[in-house]
Amino acid sequence: MRRRAPVPLAGAVEELARRLEPDTPLARIQRAWPAAVGDVIAAECEPVAERAGVVTVACRSSVWAQELSFMAPDLVERLNAALGAPRVTELRCRSA
Repeated sequence: MRRRAPVPLAGAVEELARRLEPDTPLARIQRAWPAAVGDVIAAECEPVAERAGVVTVACRSSVWAQELSFMAPDLVERLNAALGAPRVTELRCRSA
């Protein structure tokens, strides 16, 4: 009997993690967030809730929450582009 070559564990774990990820609107937004907003914003703010296209974003400080509020129209556009569909209509920013 011939043995198969070993499969790298990292690939198998990544595939399992992909299959176990929730496929909710919020989960899709959270996955797209870093690419859509950039590393700096993603390090300071994260989407924590979604309801009917309105995304609540928790920011580490009130300064970041205010800044994101000003940037919201552009970020909504970039986020929808990353999602491939107009799923987000508004960002509501709050400090954590």
